[in-house]
Amino acid sequence: MRSFDLSPLFRSTVGFDHLNHLLETAARADEASVSYPPYNIEKHSDDHYRITMAVAGFAESDLTLTAEGSTLTISGKLTRDEAKVEFLHRGIAGRSFERRFQLADHIKVGGASLVNGLLSVDLVREIPEAMKPRTIKIDAAPDAKLIESKAA
Repeated sequence: MRSFDLSPLFRSTVGFDHLNHLLETAARADEASVSYPPYNIEKHSDDHYRITMAVAGFAESDLTLTAEGSTLTISGKLTRDEAKVEFLHRGIAGRSFERRFQLADHIKVGGASLVNGLLSVDLVREIPEAMKPRTIKIDAAPDAKLIESKAA
């Protein structure tokens, strides 16, 4: 495992210290957990995204979605009793999983659906009004009045 020291980058920045944590977490990701279950991340527009995850064999009651801070956690655990079933071949993976996604600032979960074994999680960027760019009107009138009063 490689360790990156990013402290020189943080000398001239404020509020980006969580990037170091994100990079370390990504470097520690286990290969097995990265490949199951398979998923896609789609961009529908600048403010709308969708995570689609293949969860064949899982019912809605077997899946848990949790949004906490900037982390979306999707976990699945089969609750059916399969001890009574004798498999001649088992090609559909039904093992438990937990997958975490780091969401960017102002990304919120808009909803989720499970259709034909595909779990779709809609994500929406909601920028607060205070954070949106705004145009500030330049008013030249007060300065002009000040100059006129000095001249008189």
